[in-house]
Amino acid sequence: MNPEEILKRLHAEGVKRNTRRHFFHEVFGTAGFGIGAAALTGLLGDEQTLSAASLGKHALDFAPKAKSVIYLQQAGGVPHIDMWDYKPVLAQRDGQPVPESLIKGERFAFLRGIPNLANTPFTFKQYGKSGVYLCNLLPHLATVVDDISWVKSMHTTQFNHGPAQIFQMTGHQIPGRPAFGAWLSYGIGSEAKDLPAYVVLLSGMSNPDGGSACWGSGFLPTVHQGVPFQKRGDPINFVSDPEGMKKETRRRI
Repeated sequence: MNPEEILKRLHAEGVKRNTRRHFFHEVFGTAGFGIGAAALTGLLGDEQTLSAASLGKHALDFAPKAKSVIYLQQAGGVPHIDMWDYKPVLAQRDGQPVPESLIKGERFAFLRGIPNLANTPFTFKQYGKSGVYLCNLLPHLATVVDDISWVKSMHTTQFNHGPAQIFQMTGHQIPGRPAFGAWLSYGIGSEAKDLPAYVVLLSGMSNPDGGSACWGSGFLPTVHQGVPFQKRGDPINFVSDPEGMKKETRRRI
């Protein structure tokens, strides 16, 4: 007998009790389930979802091929035009004033007047069957260029560090959308229910200019939020006992 049939029967018998305790007792108890069984159903549902993710089954009807992703966000690193983004026209115009079409109507944080173009001081050469251009500072990377995916089709008008980093990680310069780490967590899943889907290892003297928006979950469930590890002390808060707390006291609690 399902809960709706039980309620109809109680109503037909003239039973009228409006407390929540009565509802749970009569509906779940009479049906042979109980609150514990209802909670167990929810837990089993989570386990089934977890198992599906670990077995390669996916809500979007395809099996994710990747099992994990490591991404290095090297803010303040060497410019792309000095490493692997060869600009032959820039080399031809080295030292010339910037064309007006590139700066007209634009606002820049640190540029004043009409600056001059500057070419990279390094030399470039094509490598591998794909013909990827690399500078002379990357001889080891040149030996594996055909095993790497190169994406050079993206661009943005964001020139300040914070908005540019948020744009790079979320596809929009304004915070509030899921970072691509959250999308990866959503797409690949996690084999551990009680551990973060992904973590963020911060380094250097300061945090990213884009802040926590670079690893936020946006409108996705918060289970896909990145967990940042701190640079000093415990990796996350509340791992160690507070100062002055004794082990004996902790055991009594």
